[in-house]
Amino acid sequence: MRYDPIKDRLEGLADRHPLLRRLFYGLLNMLFLRAWYVRRLVRQLLPRDRPVRVLDAGTGFGQYAYFVARTFPLAEVMAVDVKVDYLARARQFIRQTPQAAQVTFQVDDLTDLMAAGPFDLILSVDVMEHIADDEAVFRHFKRVLRQGGHAIINTPSDKGGSDVQAPGDESFIEEHVRDGYAPAELRAKLERAGLEVVDLRYTYGPYGATAWQWLIRRPIQWVGRSWASVLLLPLYYAVTLPVGLLLHVLDVRTSNETGTGLLAVARNPSEALP
Repeated sequence: MRYDPIKDRLEGLADRHPLLRRLFYGLLNMLFLRAWYVRRLVRQLLPRDRPVRVLDAGTGFGQYAYFVARTFPLAEVMAVDVKVDYLARARQFIRQTPQAAQVTFQVDDLTDLMAAGPFDLILSVDVMEHIADDEAVFRHFKRVLRQGGHAIINTPSDKGGSDVQAPGDESFIEEHVRDGYAPAELRAKLERAGLEVVDLRYTYGPYGATAWQWLIRRPIQWVGRSWASVLLLPLYYAVTLPVGLLLHVLDVRTSNETGTGLLAVARNPSEALP
């Protein structure tokens, strides 16, 4: 059983109607703790009263590009990815929304980034664990960020962030070139690229890791064994969802000493770093 094929199949079902796509995005934002952290940071960092440019670097399903465009009517979003099929489906959905003029989609490899800056904010949500030459990506982020602009990097940590539970375990999440980052490693790579790390914290601490098991891993394991189990998921979530969402709240409000996720905010300094 693997996470990515099931995730992609669910997205394909959501692609049948714009309302299903909105529901799919809503479920992603509710069930995945990373969305709670990332959306909160975006609201803190972006102004609402002036035009801004945002790069969604590795947009995937496009939910963060859609969130930014809906939340910030003056924002211009460039959503890039190497997966042409993902981009095509996200573009098709956005074209049917009032945010169509705000979002541009482009095939782009982050290690050879062609998107033209400057950007006020870069989002990189669960992307860097898929890219071997991560330092090249961070150098490009530095190049296209406006002075004083920020990059939000959300990625698994090396504490089991790819759902590796013990040494020698195989992750059920495919396509990762590394299991995760240690905080010092991620900080060093960002700083070598010329970015100033202004925040670096663990996410998915004890509360969030438990919520991940209940809200994501177990249901996907069941669906992986038999798609008929989808019929039982409403009953399952009726019991577990309230507890899982409470665990999300506790994780966001807790200063985690360790966790399976890392969240970094890096700034392009107005002056050269010493």
